[in-house]
Amino acid sequence: MQRKYALLGGKLGHTLSPPIHTRLFELRGREFEYSLIEAEPDGFLSAMDSVKQLAGCNVTIPHKQAVIPFMDKLGDSAKRYGAVNCIDNKQGVLTGYNTDCDGFLRSLKASGARLGGRVLLLGCGGVGRMMAIESALAGAELYITVLTSDFPLAQQAVDEITAMKPDADVTIVEINGIDKSLQYDLLINATPVGMYPKCDACPVSDDVIARCGFVFDVIYNPKETLLIKKAASMGKPAVSGMAMLVWQAVSAHEIWDGDSYTDDEVQAIIDEMYEIVQRDFK
Repeated sequence: MQRKYALLGGKLGHTLSPPIHTRLFELRGREFEYSLIEAEPDGFLSAMDSVKQLAGCNVTIPHKQAVIPFMDKLGDSAKRYGAVNCIDNKQGVLTGYNTDCDGFLRSLKASGARLGGRVLLLGCGGVGRMMAIESALAGAELYITVLTSDFPLAQQAVDEITAMKPDADVTIVEINGIDKSLQYDLLINATPVGMYPKCDACPVSDDVIARCGFVFDVIYNPKETLLIKKAASMGKPAVSGMAMLVWQAVSAHEIWDGDSYTDDEVQAIIDEMYEIVQRDFK
């Protein structure tokens, strides 16, 4: 019997989930079906009826929190972030996971970066909050850089962090107040600055980039943001958000089917997805 999977979300016109998951299934010889379930909030309940018929499901905006009451169990990461982006359905028991954090951590590891030392994080909403928490839990000296208007959001993340790790070393900094005398082991851009079509924007100045050992940009369109181009020109290793996107999908397949993948296989899919973005997302 062919098993069926899907992505549940709002507007899914430009999602890369079907080609990513299809390639992962193909690599392990699995002839499974992967489709899309588009549902705005007012259609969520009927969409969940469809989800319950699947072997597994990915979840994206705006339903990552809404699905939680429908779960029979939650993985630790889903509990930690109060958000589910992966559902496993085994014999009618729905378990919710958050593999976004897996994608972040595994893409860093695959690129040779270390989550530790001094970390400069730009932005703290959504994925930035997750990155802040993971950085602090890893023992990093964390600087969360935000616009003045986003200070309350950053403070909320700091409160969450200190509740989990009372000795966490976290400082909130206004975007124009970055200490340019410090060296940073890792610079993470968790803002949309530099995303297509505004590709000529960079979230920080050249002198800040020059003081960073490694750059991680959550943006995957374009393939090379201005931030990544500047880092490369300075000889800094850098990785984009496509790696995170594919690695979080890999984690879903480990959960669903127990499949594993090599770094080379994952990198090949990352490259394929960039080709799709460059061809179809302009």
